[in-house]
Amino acid sequence: MSNQSDQHHTLFDDAQGLAFGTVMAAFGMVILTSLGFVTGQMAGLAVLISYVSGWSFGAVFFLINIPFYWIGYKRMGLRFMVKTFIAVTVMSILSYLIRDWVSFDSFNPLFGAVIYGCISGSALLALFRHGASLGGIGILAVYLQERTRLRAGQIQMAFDAVLFAIALMILPLPIVLYSFVGAVVLNFVIAVNHRRDRYVGF
Repeated sequence: MSNQSDQHHTLFDDAQGLAFGTVMAAFGMVILTSLGFVTGQMAGLAVLISYVSGWSFGAVFFLINIPFYWIGYKRMGLRFMVKTFIAVTVMSILSYLIRDWVSFDSFNPLFGAVIYGCISGSALLALFRHGASLGGIGILAVYLQERTRLRAGQIQMAFDAVLFAIALMILPLPIVLYSFVGAVVLNFVIAVNHRRDRYVGF
């Protein structure tokens, strides 16, 4: 596939895009986990595993993304894979560190779900537009969007539906419902703003 980002983005452009995306994604995950919520995609799977096992979200997220780097390399190219590896690694580290940098004494769960969706949606947009993702289903979603009429948000929503069905067996219903609101907002942001007929960056 031709990488259109090469025609539009300098190294500095990509660096700041990845920096913004990873910082915002990590901050979004801190909001999510501080409320005890879950989300979709590989991040949601990592959250569920961390809740059940007690392992660090960042470590789980990094490990479960390893198999997808080969897919990213074969389907999207070396540049995409390297950027995605950097994004996943930095986000995994930051999601651990930021917990010690911020705290929430009071956080309305509905507002938390909405603001998580907005922050994380904008983070993913930044990564997508600079030729990266946060791995996992995001790699598949971007790949399929470039080659079909499906949008990345729609593909991710299908994966999320399965993940939330599993979450219902583990978490209380109100927590899952608030989490679902956050996932809907996130996917809405992506579905509206990341389209073939608009600026996508690569």
